[in-house]
Amino acid sequence: MSFIRNLELLAHIGVHGHEKGKLQPVRINVDLAVEDLAQLEDRLETVVDYGEITRKIRSIVEKGHINLAETLAERIAHACFEDPRVQTARVSCREAARPSKAPRSAGVEIERHRAKTRSND
Repeated sequence: MSFIRNLELLAHIGVHGHEKGKLQPVRINVDLAVEDLAQLEDRLETVVDYGEITRKIRSIVEKGHINLAETLAERIAHACFEDPRVQTARVSCREAARPSKAPRSAGVEIERHRAKTRSND
């Protein structure tokens, strides 16, 4: 299992008028079930690079406004599957700061699995 915990970024996110045009802090967590190699050989290219996953997440956030936390989570999960070793991606996105009358924490968590391909055996 590879993971990224409490990655906090400023994002243009939200559907409400008061959220548009403002950067808001979001906290992102990612858990990846990966296909492990028997021999890692102590080399980065033999494992899922969580530094690269973090760069992909930053790129998604920097591309522009996203209405829903669900959309952000789906885009992150999709980016994780660019590495063929990733079998399952669990992504949570939550607002890191909320107005005083709102819940202390609100967000979304999704879990996606790599689609199985059929062989022609």
